Amino acid sequence: MEYKLLAETYAELETYSSKLKKTEIIAKLFKETPANLLEAVTLLIQGRVFPSWSEKEIGVAEQLLLKAIAKATGQPAEDVIKDYKKSGDLGLTVENLVNKKKQRTLGQESLTIKKVFANLQEISEQGGSGSQDRKLDLIAELLAQATPQEAKYIVRTVLEQLRIGVAEGIVRDAVASAYDVSVDAVEYAWNLLPDFGEVAKAAKENGASGLKKFKLKLGTPFIVQLAEKSPSLKEAIESYKKVLLEYKYDGMRTLIHKKGDKIWVFTRNLENITAAFPDLVQMARKNIKADDCVLDGETIGLDKKTGRPIPFQQLSTRIKRKYDIEKASVEIPIDVNLFDIVYLDGKNLMDLTLGERKKYLAKTIREVHGKFHVAEGLTTSDLKEAEKFYKESLKAGEEGVIVKDLDAQYVSGRRVAGGWLKIKPVMENLDVVIIGGTWGTGKRAGTIGSLHLAIREPESGKFLECGMMGTGLKEKESDKEFSMTLKEMTKILKPYIEHESASAIKIKPKVVIEVAYEEIQKSPTYDSGFALRFPRFIRLRPDKSADEADTIERVKTLYGQQKGRGK
Repeated sequence: MEYKLLAETYAELETYSSKLKKTEIIAKLFKETPANLLEAVTLLIQGRVFPSWSEKEIGVAEQLLLKAIAKATGQPAEDVIKDYKKSGDLGLTVENLVNKKKQRTLGQESLTIKKVFANLQEISEQGGSGSQDRKLDLIAELLAQATPQEAKYIVRTVLEQLRIGVAEGIVRDAVASAYDVSVDAVEYAWNLLPDFGEVAKAAKENGASGLKKFKLKLGTPFIVQLAEKSPSLKEAIESYKKVLLEYKYDGMRTLIHKKGDKIWVFTRNLENITAAFPDLVQMARKNIKADDCVLDGETIGLDKKTGRPIPFQQLSTRIKRKYDIEKASVEIPIDVNLFDIVYLDGKNLMDLTLGERKKYLAKTIREVHGKFHVAEGLTTSDLKEAEKFYKESLKAGEEGVIVKDLDAQYVSGRRVAGGWLKIKPVMENLDVVIIGGTWGTGKRAGTIGSLHLAIREPESGKFLECGMMGTGLKEKESDKEFSMTLKEMTKILKPYIEHESASAIKIKPKVVIEVAYEEIQKSPTYDSGFALRFPRFIRLRPDKSADEADTIERVKTLYGQQKGRGK
């Protein structure tokens, strides 16, 4: 199967914004794809060469890619750089330079999907002396054989910047359409084994019956059950007959897979963090009694001196770490809170009730206080007892509570309502000042895609940075979810731009906006000492001047109120 077909599909997908049209285009591609190539095609259509949960990555820097383009096209490196500065897109640059090459050699073989996929995967295997040269050769080999259009998408795939607007939901719907199975059937299989190559192959060969046979696979993450928001604690506990309350931890969702002596650790986002958390692996190996199992829980970071929970933002510095891992595990010790077991010695436990799974969990682990244990919980339907437990959770430095239905099964999947409801304090919105930003790329090109937010220090008159915001503003006028477009916001901010350096922009503190956020965290990164976690645009505040924005004292007060801090 020629890569040309995939490149033409990419180009067609770029011309449409409609999800339905994109689904139709990809479904057509899947129908034409042999079963043995579905792994490659389902990944490449998402701009990947490895599943999202794989530890492997292409890992090619822009500078190496510039050299590969120069080598493949025969152009001087300075000409490649010059074209890149002009286009701002290495994909367009290589397309232009390959187009300038002399006519393709007579009889030159066309690139195949198999060849492109193999070369790109092989790049990740290169290490040690001479690895950069081998990576360069693998890329240059493809580019030298590619048509201009093929070269553009090869380079964009290497950079993981495909820009064709294909999300997982579109791929899911395309698999369903291509093989005449229901979206729910595809979703069910993918939730248990998040690999569209495997899912598509099963649907192609055996239809819906093949998808029903999917099971958890040790060493491969699955889509975890998530809690829905509840308006109040009272409504939450009245939702179920048998109620369990558990702490809602401000930590890292942790899936522990054990097969014999082998341990894997994954996050809710399917990241394999086994290597980054040797302390967690050691605790699991030592304190899990079963031969094979999959446990679900939450890992929190602890303050070395006080033993109290630290914000997830601090713990997250360990997730991507590749160096000084042992040192980080000493600086940020962890506490693993386990609340579920979904697989045990060859048996899938998801269909059991939570009450039954809890009994298996208790028998499966050896608890170590403050290190590796069952999550803090309380079985009650009494509102006063529930409120007391909720307050204890906040006082302990946690986010709130999760109310769970003890009669419910484990429902894998991000979009499926299960038997979990979460309750946590509602944070008040803040009025902040925009003091900087970053020029957007791709779909956000020409607009300020990320805004730097600040709060006021009345005594000095300074504006202190407290976070960056990239959500709540719509990219297109047709988006109905948000009230203002990036283009409109950029137009408002442009008159106040004081300085630009590359993509970074300094903006005079004039524009006030109201933002919502998930939490206020301590932060050494910003000069305010605080960071708004996941801030999102609510509305413009033309009625307020910068001198009326919220102050550092207000932020300190709100920080003290959340989770019982300062009490």
